[in-house]
Amino acid sequence: LSTQVSNRVDVSSIRQSLGVVAGITPFNFPAMVPMWMFPLAIACGNTFVLKPSEKDPSAANLLAELASEAGLPDGVLNVLHGDKVAVDGLLDHPDVAAVSFVGSTPIARYIHATASANGKRVQALGGAKNHMLVLPDADLDAAADAAVSAAYGSAGERCMAISAVVAVGAIGDELVAKIRERAEKI
Repeated sequence: LSTQVSNRVDVSSIRQSLGVVAGITPFNFPAMVPMWMFPLAIACGNTFVLKPSEKDPSAANLLAELASEAGLPDGVLNVLHGDKVAVDGLLDHPDVAAVSFVGSTPIARYIHATASANGKRVQALGGAKNHMLVLPDADLDAAADAAVSAAYGSAGERCMAISAVVAVGAIGDELVAKIRERAEKI
């Protein structure tokens, strides 16, 4: 229990086993996103089925191998490869109690609707919108470098890509010129 994390706000976490939990993860962060999911699920006493993107399946295999080498018992962390048929199998299976998803907004909506209709707990993270705030005293060269990297790195195909830059005060024109100069070199 953490008390007073904000004005009259307390936060608590309860470790509660649900049984079988599934994670459906994207191609662009094949190790990081699963690591957001299965360690917490397993720590709460669940087994976990990891369904990685079919575009990048090998990282999931490596994570499962490392978990096994570290002593995780067989059957606690499982990897399921496949496409929409595999996903639908998880969403429809009566033994899967909860599903976590990271990916595009249309697929997040589908995952949420389908899994919820089957009585599952659902976490569906889709289509993040990230903003960059540049204050008047910022180093504009560093801010422009960061903006271009954050917007165009990985061709913008990542949930942490920025889609808007807010320049505070009179720095807007100069910042836009610096961003334009860098973007034209991509």
